[in-house]
Amino acid sequence: MDHYAQGSDTVSALQFPCTIFATQKRMDDYSASDMLCGDLSESQLKTQFHLVDVSTRANPYSLTKITPFSQPQSMFYGSRGEGEKISRQQCAEILFDEFRHLSQSFSLYGPYKSLIKKMITHMQNGEGAPFSSMYLDSALKEHIVNDRTENNTLAKIQRALTEKIDWAAHIYPEDEKDVLRNAILDGKLPKFDRYQDTINGMGITVHDTWATQIIVKSLNVSNDSYRAVIQYKIQDHFGLDVDDITKAKFSIFRFFRIWFLLQRYDLFSFKPFITNMEATIQISGERNESKK
Repeated sequence: MDHYAQGSDTVSALQFPCTIFATQKRMDDYSASDMLCGDLSESQLKTQFHLVDVSTRANPYSLTKITPFSQPQSMFYGSRGEGEKISRQQCAEILFDEFRHLSQSFSLYGPYKSLIKKMITHMQNGEGAPFSSMYLDSALKEHIVNDRTENNTLAKIQRALTEKIDWAAHIYPEDEKDVLRNAILDGKLPKFDRYQDTINGMGITVHDTWATQIIVKSLNVSNDSYRAVIQYKIQDHFGLDVDDITKAKFSIFRFFRIWFLLQRYDLFSFKPFITNMEATIQISGERNESKK
């Protein structure tokens, strides 16, 4: 630990890398309610969650294909009926294909539009392994850097560094660490809950987040300026809990009904997974910025 004399006081320098913030919700939390899997029966899904009409392509309870009555002269023309028997695996493949197809309405444009299909496929084949993507990391960094609101945590970190750096000693004092944490608490952590996220694919893949860590990787102070490297580590869960499916805004969409059934129905039990995102950003500031 470095110490610097200031009159009769000794100032300890904060050592880097240093985690300056961590949410109460912890990383790698596989016990969370949205990480449950295969815990519900057919009768529970139907009676408690009203999941009777799940798919337009297959009945997951009877394991049969759903086919439209194709004869125009039939009085049932255009309605749906049950067709051939299929295996559990065939049914799951049909449901996942419909799941991917329905995801398109939540992911209309931009560089992240293909993410939701990749994450659905990861749920189908990944057996619960964590998921990461350069596109997720890019989306997170873009969100943080382009945030012009007063609640931007990066700007609040920048301001706290400028105000609390010991410019004479060229250090950040260890006993001022809480100032950095409090600055973040006073802001809004990056979440994909903006209007554009409802159609660019990020709202459906991430939306809210589960756990966040913010780390100052390095700090270099010279003369009247500084450079710092800040790292955001964020985790989300690609899974649904009971609260999700009982909200009208979710349950009205077939997309979420299929998702919940594939994850929670004991016949299928496809595992949800943890989504990892990281962004490393360099910032800089000057001694007199806080006075401007």
